[in-house]
Amino acid sequence: MESRRMTLRDVPHEERPRERMQQYGAQALSNAELLAILLRTGTYSESAVHLAERVLHECGGLRYLVQMSEDQLTAIKGIGQAKAIQIQAGIELGRRLARSTMDDKVTVRHPQDVANLLMEDMRYLQKEHFVCLFLNTKNHVIGQETLSIGSLNASIVHPREVFRAAIGRSSASIVCAHNHPSGDPSPSPEDIEITQRLMESGEIIGIEVLDHIIIGDGEFVSLKQQGLM
Repeated sequence: MESRRMTLRDVPHEERPRERMQQYGAQALSNAELLAILLRTGTYSESAVHLAERVLHECGGLRYLVQMSEDQLTAIKGIGQAKAIQIQAGIELGRRLARSTMDDKVTVRHPQDVANLLMEDMRYLQKEHFVCLFLNTKNHVIGQETLSIGSLNASIVHPREVFRAAIGRSSASIVCAHNHPSGDPSPSPEDIEITQRLMESGEIIGIEVLDHIIIGDGEFVSLKQQGLM
């Protein structure tokens, strides 16, 4: 007997994610069910829900799905280019939604403002990224640039590169930020040292370093709030 592709129609009605979402709302669905809606179809031997469960299992869970490249996704049996792109599009929409509550002109008044701006872009990065926000005299963000990408546990930044970029944007002040791939935002001695170097250079040049924010997995630390600068 010839095998055929298993679709959501082969799943009992009460177990179909689209129908469950209509009846109970998106909040009632599991991660696999939500992913199955994005995938739309399964393979010849498994439904979209079973495929979604296997994808999440093979990549290590939802958090690690965010980090998967198209090549890594298509290496999973049952995930072709179209499905990989559908997954990545859904993830990017989630990121954009997380940032959509902010005004077009972001003003930095508190460390939380910086975290709101950068958290979703930086919390899942697998290497340290050192980012600078460039501010005008009203503390409006007029620019953002990644100035260094380090190893898994270190990011090397030279004040020369930071203030060259700041001067090029006519910045009145800057806020520095970097992520800890471990997810723990606790500052290291190196973090404190580079912050002191940047502050000293800023005093000479006349561009104040307002804060240094360390981004973890859903949490952050402000060196200014910690009294470390």
